[in-house]
Amino acid sequence: MSDTLTVSRLPDLIALAEEGSSEKRRALLRELTEHFFGAPTRTAAEDDHYGAVLAKLADDMEIAVRAELSSRFASAPDAPHALIRRLAHDEASVAGAVLAHSPVLTDEDLLGVVRRHGQDHLRAVSARTSVSEAISDVIVERGDDETLGTLLRNDGARLSRKASEAAVERAKANPALHEPTVSRSGLPADLLNEMYFVVEARLRNQILEQNARMDPALLDAALAAGRTRVATDDGALPADYSECLAYVEELKAAGQLTPRMLARFLRSGSRTSFLIALAQLSDIDFHTAQQIIDRRELDALAVVCKAADLDRALFLTYAVVLLNDDGDAMAKAHAYARMYAELGREAALRTLRFWRMRRAA
Repeated sequence: MSDTLTVSRLPDLIALAEEGSSEKRRALLRELTEHFFGAPTRTAAEDDHYGAVLAKLADDMEIAVRAELSSRFASAPDAPHALIRRLAHDEASVAGAVLAHSPVLTDEDLLGVVRRHGQDHLRAVSARTSVSEAISDVIVERGDDETLGTLLRNDGARLSRKASEAAVERAKANPALHEPTVSRSGLPADLLNEMYFVVEARLRNQILEQNARMDPALLDAALAAGRTRVATDDGALPADYSECLAYVEELKAAGQLTPRMLARFLRSGSRTSFLIALAQLSDIDFHTAQQIIDRRELDALAVVCKAADLDRALFLTYAVVLLNDDGDAMAKAHAYARMYAELGREAALRTLRFWRMRRAA
């Protein structure tokens, strides 16, 4: 069909939009769509006509026809704005294609969608090549965990500091969000390190590797940002804390607070003294040390000991004592000792700096 015929037929097609027959309107919708894509040049007025008529026709068509229309126009950079905006607010099976792909939708259009519609619409927007911070803020606030996972996996989605903090808090409670959170490009380093104590070993190693690669200037900036977030009260201190602290301080003043003294505390059951000494030796706060020991986080203990430059044999001693009621204690302790040998001290030191934020705060 020639360009001249395409343009000259447009008024007739617009007039046929008033046709009452569903079958004829469907045929008209498809013909008008073909005319739109067949015309290499159109005036602004013609574009407005196309958009208005296509949107009007779509209103009366069944879902399958509207979904076909959405799919056809989703990637068109010159698609009629009125039509795309109309389709974006349609049912999810219709709206999905244009929400995920249409370059015609503005941030204002998308904000209108994510504030008004449900999770299917939010997930489609979350998968766009580019998602602005303003839109991501609303998605993090309104989206369920599946939607949040879609957003986190999308490196084209920009998240504000506030949205990133909210996302991490939710991810801590849902293992399904652990990997997309830890693997997210651009997640602030202090928030990444908050995930350390809740994720599995494979993801902990990924965090350590990212810490080791981090530019020192970025590390300092991340630590500064994290200090504003760290809670100052992590829970009550044990009843014997004051007494044990006084004893540990005496040992420290006498030059007797050594890594081997920590092993003696463990063997004798002086748990609070061990925790205080471990915190002082590694310059972390008491509650972080308590969490590591209470949960037998031996890979985290390895980070602490490696940063303090303790030898492997001493770490192995700690591991064996902590696992003493485990039927497979020696085998597990030696497995952790092998991990300890492979752990780089620089990665341990950088990771420990995030944990030390609690003490600094």
